[in-house]
Amino acid sequence: MSGGLVALLDDVAALARIAAASVDDVAAGAARAGTKAAGVVIDDAAVTPQYVSGADPSRELPMIKRIFWGSLRNKLLIILPALLLISAFIPGIIPFILMLGGTYLCYEGAEKVWHKLRGHHEAEHAPAVQQGPEA
Repeated sequence: MSGGLVALLDDVAALARIAAASVDDVAAGAARAGTKAAGVVIDDAAVTPQYVSGADPSRELPMIKRIFWGSLRNKLLIILPALLLISAFIPGIIPFILMLGGTYLCYEGAEKVWHKLRGHHEAEHAPAVQQGPEA
């Protein structure tokens, strides 16, 4: 009789270990997702120095702040609801959307390699402030 009780307690202990491991996995996944979400929001602001070069330094942070809030608004009000609707009603299209995005990233990467190998003119990449009013 006591053997059955010990086996039951052993099973309960094994289930507790599995539950604890899954809680750790969930916490680690949430931390990774939070880091990636912050990276996505900050990613849009990371390209701004090329657009604000030559501007008054006191104007840079308000520009970056406006880009940040606009990006966050777009992601929360447009992209996230669209993805939730797609995943709820036509989940089979998600792999094709991901492949399309990956293809575009490959194109951008190949274009950067092509420009690096071919060379480029510095005048084309100068800030608009230095190019003059026609830019």
